[in-house]
Amino acid sequence: MAAIEPGKIRNVAVVGHRGTGKTSLVEALLYQTGEINRLGAVDAGTTVSDWDEDEQKRRMSISLTLAHANWQGRKLNFIDVPGDPSFQGEARCALRVVEGALVVVNAVMGLEVGTARVKHLADDLGLARVLFVNMLDRERADFYRALAQIQEQFSSRCVAVHLPIGAEHELTGIVDVLHMCAYTSPNGGKEGEPTAIPEEMMELAQEYREKLLDEVVQTDEALMEQYLGGEELDAHAVASALKLAITKGEVFPVACGVATKNLGTHAVLDLIVEGVPSPAKKGAPIEIEGAETAAFVFKTLADPFAGRINLFRVLRGGVTADSTLLDARGHAKERMGTLLQLQGKEHAGVKEFGEGDIGAVAKLKDVRTGDLLTDREIGADLPEIVFPEPVMSFAITPKTKGEEEKVAAAIRRLAEEDPTLQLRRDPQTGEEILSGMSQMHVEVALERAKRRYSVDIELHPPRVPYLETIRSEARAHGRYRKQTGGRGQFGDCHIVIEPIAGGVGYEFVDKIVGGVIPQSFRPAVDKGVQEAMAHGELAGAPVQGVRVMLVDGSYHNVDSSEMAFTIAGSMAWKEAYAKASPVLLEPIMELDVTVPDEAVGSVNGDLNSRRGRLHGMEPAAGMTTIKAEVPMAELLTYAQSLTSMTGGRGEYSMHFLRYDEVPAHVAQRVIDETQKARDLVHA
Repeated sequence: MAAIEPGKIRNVAVVGHRGTGKTSLVEALLYQTGEINRLGAVDAGTTVSDWDEDEQKRRMSISLTLAHANWQGRKLNFIDVPGDPSFQGEARCALRVVEGALVVVNAVMGLEVGTARVKHLADDLGLARVLFVNMLDRERADFYRALAQIQEQFSSRCVAVHLPIGAEHELTGIVDVLHMCAYTSPNGGKEGEPTAIPEEMMELAQEYREKLLDEVVQTDEALMEQYLGGEELDAHAVASALKLAITKGEVFPVACGVATKNLGTHAVLDLIVEGVPSPAKKGAPIEIEGAETAAFVFKTLADPFAGRINLFRVLRGGVTADSTLLDARGHAKERMGTLLQLQGKEHAGVKEFGEGDIGAVAKLKDVRTGDLLTDREIGADLPEIVFPEPVMSFAITPKTKGEEEKVAAAIRRLAEEDPTLQLRRDPQTGEEILSGMSQMHVEVALERAKRRYSVDIELHPPRVPYLETIRSEARAHGRYRKQTGGRGQFGDCHIVIEPIAGGVGYEFVDKIVGGVIPQSFRPAVDKGVQEAMAHGELAGAPVQGVRVMLVDGSYHNVDSSEMAFTIAGSMAWKEAYAKASPVLLEPIMELDVTVPDEAVGSVNGDLNSRRGRLHGMEPAAGMTTIKAEVPMAELLTYAQSLTSMTGGRGEYSMHFLRYDEVPAHVAQRVIDETQKARDLVHA
């Protein structure tokens, strides 16, 4: 297949809240264009997009999927994006390489939090947006209510270009007010050519056409003069002005239909071709200087048959099957080899992808998501995809002992595919911690690890990384003496400990005067103290924020040794620590929670019950962002609670802020639990 010229390409990410019918809409668009010969269904697991076993099992999209179609001589690249917040990293990948977003809205639920999230991402990237109000045949579906909500919460510049004929179960078609024609319901068949608008709809259609023209002419002075002068507007000029306004984000057209019945797709396809700018018109989403050929890798897939597949957008020039490109991250050469055109899970080999096109390549050696491939070295800053920080963590262990390395390798492979998964070893607790966007996100990863790499992994709540410190000064004496015949052991030291301002760090100060302890033995005292500090006496947590001064001691010419002074230092530390008012410290997280306005009271009350400190609220378009500081220990189960309080419409992000002293009653509970665990180990 020859490369498609940039002016004939439309790259569109299909985005929105979970359950709005994005996958069904992509299926209908592929069916209407003739790319597939039957209309698949999400519930039956027969759609092009949701081909993965996990997606079919859960009846929801988990990974972005690439599909393509041809309409009016244009190549349309669709990226079907998961709507669940657990997989929001996929939206970051998809929106980075397209010119437009097709935002799908549920006609019953209206604008939901997931839609607001992708709106902000699209705003930041300057993308053209077309909205599609779906599921108009459902009970309580109301296009005009949804439109009003969209105009209030998305943008006042949202304007209807389609209207429903009928409502709910009596829906029979849609009216296209841009072209002043109608499409009647095909009930799952292919939509035919446009027909005349029903007489009873004509007055309403004229009213909404006037509203559309009012918005469009405000973006074009010449059209405005003609409009105000009562002249008949040229249809081609209106279409051109609308396209320019959509490109600039000055107008957001709102279409409608029923994806599962293939209603409204003909008009939406026309709208994408006419409204979404081509790569030639918009230019590359990532500017690259100094290279004739450049491609940006926005997604990595682990295909069970083809191995690793990298999805890329051609930024400059063209990529051919025999290209050798340079990975700007690792400076390694990569031979492109087999280029693939993806249609869901189906692969078709192609010889070339031209500028602006989106394609895939199999079996590159060391290319990952976010990499830039060029034909030569460039000195510019590399582009990047900014992924959200994980908010939920679990300790993981293999079900079969000895498979720790196998588990780590499997998770690393999955993280190549999904960078919002993070695996790290907690140096304090010694646990392997797997972090993701939600419990479901982590569980999906473990299911994939089992199916693809044959490893069974168990999840456990992670241990909170407490610290211990002191609040006062104390002095102690440590003497270790052992005589068992022959050479004995002798070490003797006096130390003074005091808190360091800020409660972090460790200092060892040698204040020995004269030679009461030889210089060669003094580091051994430091070593003994640090070994003892690794496990504090309260909850076995590391001790921080302490200055230790070695002030006095004695030694024996024959019996003293480094080991003896190490033990003496440890003994002195334990005695001093017990007298220095030791306290437990816990990690405090900075939390941003975005919830519907009606849930603010419940969420604030819940945060107070979790020992949170509220720092303010920022309302915006029916949602409020609450800012708070909350102990990490209180957030281990927060995701489930927030889902319950907000009906799944709330989301949150958090990051570590500082350590604070644990209140006495909470600290005692932690200490008691630690002691019980110790007793079980020694029982």
